[in-house]
Amino acid sequence: MNRISLPNVSDVDQFERDRFNLWFKEEFEKETNARGETKTNTMALIATKGTLDWAYPPFILASTASALGWEVSIFFSFYGLELLKKNLQLSVSPLGNPAMPMKMPIGPNWFRGIDWKIPNAIMGNVPGFEMMAKSMFNSTLKQKGVASIEDLRSACIEADVKLVACQMTVDLFGYDKTDFVPEVAEWVGAASFLPLAAAADVCLYI
Repeated sequence: MNRISLPNVSDVDQFERDRFNLWFKEEFEKETNARGETKTNTMALIATKGTLDWAYPPFILASTASALGWEVSIFFSFYGLELLKKNLQLSVSPLGNPAMPMKMPIGPNWFRGIDWKIPNAIMGNVPGFEMMAKSMFNSTLKQKGVASIEDLRSACIEADVKLVACQMTVDLFGYDKTDFVPEVAEWVGAASFLPLAAAADVCLYI
């Protein structure tokens, strides 16, 4: 008489577990991909510098991210509030900034390519040196086709970048809200901005 061999119960259980695990993995990957396609990336920037050279990074990053469809917020604190002023009076100084190249914006290419190593003693004592550096910096930007800070800020505003001013700094420096562009979205402290920064995909301090 032939015996009928029954499958081992443990083998059946393992088979069912493997089938469930495979199904779960496939469904999880589908859900993850679907969420990734619909999710909007977010960026939070903290701008603390108020000089002409340091004004470019936050506005360039913000305008670029917004052009990619990201939601962007910039928190302007301390000297960074200068970037929100209606009338921008931004200066630039090579003094104490050894990474800043001193190049002439005029003349032949070989002349403009020279990086002039000027001692701090001269930069700090020659009258009008910082004004000259600012003029040279602006001339170089125009020659290279780089947008002005006003244009970059306007691009950010048009792209709905959220401009947030630090209320504590406004009070500290005795500013008036009328000094700033009307597009400032909020006047808050760090405690109000930090939760937004914590939830952002990208958070940068500039």
